[in-house]
Amino acid sequence: MATKLTLSTDDDTVALAKRLASNNNISVSKLFKKLLNEFSKTELKKDPLLEKYEKMEFSDDIKALSGILKGKVPDDVNIWDCKYEYLKEKYDL
Repeated sequence: MATKLTLSTDDDTVALAKRLASNNNISVSKLFKKLLNEFSKTELKKDPLLEKYEKMEFSDDIKALSGILKGKVPDDVNIWDCKYEYLKEKYDL
């Protein structure tokens, strides 16, 4: 579902957006969508809470639970990619 969005900016920024879109053979709308998607990826990667848990040491009891879902979810599925896709769909990005 496409929704119109009105943005306000200066003439130089409009010219830059049109030039970038033209150089990439896409519309300004698609350029804006692409830029937002790329920006959201970097924002998700810089989440301090995620960084904290990635560096955290886990107890032996928790480590023993590792792998109990093996075979339940395909090996090539990345949980963070699933989260990103869910948020992208939820916020219509």
